[in-house]
Amino acid sequence: MDHRANVAVHHEGASAFPPWTGRRTLAGAERHHVHPVGLSGPGVTPVIGADDGSSISGDVGRLRGTVPARSLGSRQRCCSPIEKQREGDTTVTKQGGLSRSLGLWAIVGLGLGYMTPTVLFDTFGIVTEETNGVVPLTYLMALVVMVFTAISYGRMAKVFPTAGSSYTYTREAMHPRLGFLVGWAALLDYLLLPLVNALIIRLYMTSLFPSVPGWIWVVGFVAGITALNAWSMKSTSKLNFVLVAFAVAMIGAFLVLATVQLYHGMGQGTLFTTQPFFHSGVAIPAVLSGATVVCFSFIGFDAITMYAEEARRKSDVAKAIIITLLIGGAIFLVTGHVAQAIFPDVAGFQLVDDTLPEMALKVGGGFFQIVFMSAAFAATVASALASHASVSRMLHVMGRNGVLPKRIFATVHPRRHTPVGSVIVVGLVSLLAITPSLELISSMINFGALVAFTFVNLSVLAYFAWRRREYRTPKHVATNVVLPLIGTLMTGVLWSFLHKDALIAGIVWVSIGVIYAVALTRFTGRRVSDVAIGEEAAVVTAAPEPELAAV
Repeated sequence: MDHRANVAVHHEGASAFPPWTGRRTLAGAERHHVHPVGLSGPGVTPVIGADDGSSISGDVGRLRGTVPARSLGSRQRCCSPIEKQREGDTTVTKQGGLSRSLGLWAIVGLGLGYMTPTVLFDTFGIVTEETNGVVPLTYLMALVVMVFTAISYGRMAKVFPTAGSSYTYTREAMHPRLGFLVGWAALLDYLLLPLVNALIIRLYMTSLFPSVPGWIWVVGFVAGITALNAWSMKSTSKLNFVLVAFAVAMIGAFLVLATVQLYHGMGQGTLFTTQPFFHSGVAIPAVLSGATVVCFSFIGFDAITMYAEEARRKSDVAKAIIITLLIGGAIFLVTGHVAQAIFPDVAGFQLVDDTLPEMALKVGGGFFQIVFMSAAFAATVASALASHASVSRMLHVMGRNGVLPKRIFATVHPRRHTPVGSVIVVGLVSLLAITPSLELISSMINFGALVAFTFVNLSVLAYFAWRRREYRTPKHVATNVVLPLIGTLMTGVLWSFLHKDALIAGIVWVSIGVIYAVALTRFTGRRVSDVAIGEEAAVVTAAPEPELAAV
């Protein structure tokens, strides 16, 4: 337990997320009329949506012609090769494509698994020391920041229900080349988190069994996670749900035991105290600094958009984003309040950088400590499952669009309906956990998350306010301009605390992406802007948002 993980987004001198979790510390278009996205101008014919609530738009100019419009009453297929999914349909998106097997709560479970609810206990000492004992207040501030970005994710997921997340939204709302760069930058976060989880398992297991070489644990763990993701998304989500439920149950047990200890006079001696939220000696700048650390405890709600093509109902994705964020926020707020009430400061901890084992021991004794540590281990496995599944979907979409090698990344197993090629690639990358340190990897992974958050908010502005010209009423201004601007500005606060190592790593990674895009053009004659989003690289399915409902 003496290993550390550097905080990539922090106030100077802040400590790290410990190795239990792998977390980073860091106008109008009519209702049925969607302006073509990706390319606009002369020669582009707008497409009228069908009466089933869908509409088609795309980079029509690239198809050397126009897409014929169809009447509102027609259900006849247009030129799109994408199989339209009706609400509740559980078949595959297209023959040989991904399977729509995930219900609302399965998606929520994947989001919570990605977030790792037990992370609060690992960072409790760090944030308590940083903020002078107001951990729940920092989580409340972080939740407010994340809510605005979550609303933007939910709105764009309704309009573009594909698995590309920030890559898709930026590409279609702003520009294909910019979308590629955003997707490439986001990969730095998404692709490295499965590796971090494997690295944490290596550190944990080698501390328990020092005589066993670390590479054995990495290979075995990565092989199991990869095999399960390749076998079935439904099986992956079920196991993830069980692990998350166990971790949440143990958090509930901690709350009960801590309440008993408070009743017996430990800490503040009562739950009904405002001290965990504010008291003398609390400095707002320090609280903001702590909020930038705990903000990255919420990362996971954004990855939900990766499951858009596997959700039974397309509307479930937007709902799941908000539900996941609110449940995660509630867990962090309630647990943070109780924990801060019973541990007002870090005076009694031997290891401030990783307080989880000592908190469990002080509250419930040795047996509960073992059980609670196993819950933290289960949460790490759940995070590994969810993060592996989500990034493989993003790689699959980029491969399907031709910006990554199709023969590898666009491959979907004909019977299992999983992106097996992308899943295997993520597994191979995760094997790098055999040698690097957690400090090195954790310093690299926050850049991509901030890029994604920034451009998803900007995509709402670009799509609704600029392309659809929906800014003529107070409601339009509020939902299409004010909310995404607030989300962008709040993300800018996080940018101001980004560690220079993470910034350097991100710039290097984006530079590699630029070089790759140039090479793709030179050797294949294709540009990253030559392909539209969607299966068979043809046109985009853009579903109109129901009267600007902000999720």
